[in-house]
Amino acid sequence: MGVKFIYWPLALWLGTGHLKPILVYHPGVWQAQSLMLCIQTWPQYKLVHTIDIEASPDCGGKLRLIAKILGHVSELNGTLCPMTKTPQNITVIGAGINGLVAANYMVRAGHRVTLLERSDRVGGACVSETVEVHGIQQDYALGASTLGLMQDFVWRETGLADRLQVWAPSHPDLVFFPGIEHPTRIYRDTSQLDRELADKWGEGGDLAAYRADEDRVVRFLQAGYRAGQPPSVEAAVAELGADLTALWITGSARTLLDHYLSAERTKLHLAMDVNESGPVSLSEPYSAFIIPIMSSGSVFGGYYGYVRGGIWQITRELGRINQELGVELVLSCTIHEVETKTGIVRYENSSGTQTHHSDHVVFATDPQTAARLTGDSALIKHTTQERVLGTAGKLNLMFRNPVRWKHGGENPESDSAFRYMFAVDTISAFESATLAVVDGEVFSPGYFQVYCEGAAMRYMGLNEPYDRLAVFFKNLALGETGEQLAEVEVEVREIVLSHVANPEDCVWSRLLTPRDLQQTFGFPGGNIEHTMLVEGQSYFERQYAADARRRFYQFGEHENVSICGSSTYPCGSVAGTPGYMCVSELLRYMGQ
Repeated sequence: MGVKFIYWPLALWLGTGHLKPILVYHPGVWQAQSLMLCIQTWPQYKLVHTIDIEASPDCGGKLRLIAKILGHVSELNGTLCPMTKTPQNITVIGAGINGLVAANYMVRAGHRVTLLERSDRVGGACVSETVEVHGIQQDYALGASTLGLMQDFVWRETGLADRLQVWAPSHPDLVFFPGIEHPTRIYRDTSQLDRELADKWGEGGDLAAYRADEDRVVRFLQAGYRAGQPPSVEAAVAELGADLTALWITGSARTLLDHYLSAERTKLHLAMDVNESGPVSLSEPYSAFIIPIMSSGSVFGGYYGYVRGGIWQITRELGRINQELGVELVLSCTIHEVETKTGIVRYENSSGTQTHHSDHVVFATDPQTAARLTGDSALIKHTTQERVLGTAGKLNLMFRNPVRWKHGGENPESDSAFRYMFAVDTISAFESATLAVVDGEVFSPGYFQVYCEGAAMRYMGLNEPYDRLAVFFKNLALGETGEQLAEVEVEVREIVLSHVANPEDCVWSRLLTPRDLQQTFGFPGGNIEHTMLVEGQSYFERQYAADARRRFYQFGEHENVSICGSSTYPCGSVAGTPGYMCVSELLRYMGQ
């Protein structure tokens, strides 16, 4: 019998279970080393038992709890860290994943948290829309589709792990190149993959060394995330050595891939991450760093998967959790001003103009919005000069019957495998396609990533009215909306359906462009990362602090303002991590 504990004002998450007890810290019994155990049955609390702890508690120290819970003895181990004795008023602006994570950690640390959001729902770019097809309604993702780069500890500590079901395909990813009928399988086992790439692509490089070094870099990044430790080149050199730091962090993706690998197609497959959100050249400094950062999630061990019901369930459920914990959520509000000296936030909602006092403001927005609201001319100038262009498109498809793929295999999971379809087969052509949309091309095909969302739902026991595919692809200019680019929608649809044995079952599609992202979510350049991952905006420079070595997530020179949007380290794709790291730093600054 696993049981999850929360105790107030100490927070400790352990185990799982249907009942969710709460350990309530009572100052009068603390010195006697006793805690009161209550069972949480939202919203009532029932006193059940009193337990003793064997060792004096110490912030950050370990202790052993022996509890008799409804006749069951549980042995629990965990780390204790007392919550604040002096709660402060924290205002988080923006209820996307980073704002939700920041609010969650701050309220669990004992602070009074208000979360302001301009939309009528939480989620930012992690939201859904509903379409009616032949009289039947079906939800689909407007922004992100897959779960992969969230940190496992954030997933667990926020409470999401106990409320949502997730799943990741174990089937190898399938990669298609022009003129090649059968796909190449990307096995997780290195020796298997080595043989596959040698046979299919003529790879003769050192794939094992590549994977081993990437794993070392990823573990370094993940350790920094967990510690809430801002990045620095010095820390990377100390842990990884100068050579690996130059290859994997400060160097170019082209140099990195050439160092380990020989085949163009192997390099192309790995280069997809580099221009995923914006037109980043493989030759740019720091472009190498995008590759390990896009493998630094830990919910699925660096791989990607799905959430039952859709990725938007994460933000929707975290919004509910936060409100249950006491976060005040204000939706559909227009923020007019943030007075950085006084902490006054002025906003307007259906009740009229509001004035809210904050001891600290956390921006979980794009940096241009944050700068404008503070009125800081230096920050306004800096953020408007950043490189922000997004060049990714997304096509949502629905089918009346499950998709039957022409190439998959006998493995029952093959219908859920990630599929990558390239429109180019050389690095030179890849680079040209990436940069063409900057120079005036509307659509320059590079690759198409196909996420089999409907099949994934079925593996989690959810049979939706329509089977769903989400196709993330490159490269689209920041010009017109999807509705205005019907010819692009048709072209992308035909490319994907050429791999499907039952294309006649496709009954609906919708194209979303960078312009749609800009108009729907307010991203300045239609970039889901807010800013491009390029030199000056990556790694230790992905911040806006006056003195980043002192407080990395501080916004400009403002002591009582922080920022944790997608434009801060590590990036928006590493979901919720900027929010967690920002709050970790803030709590240290506040003496917790």
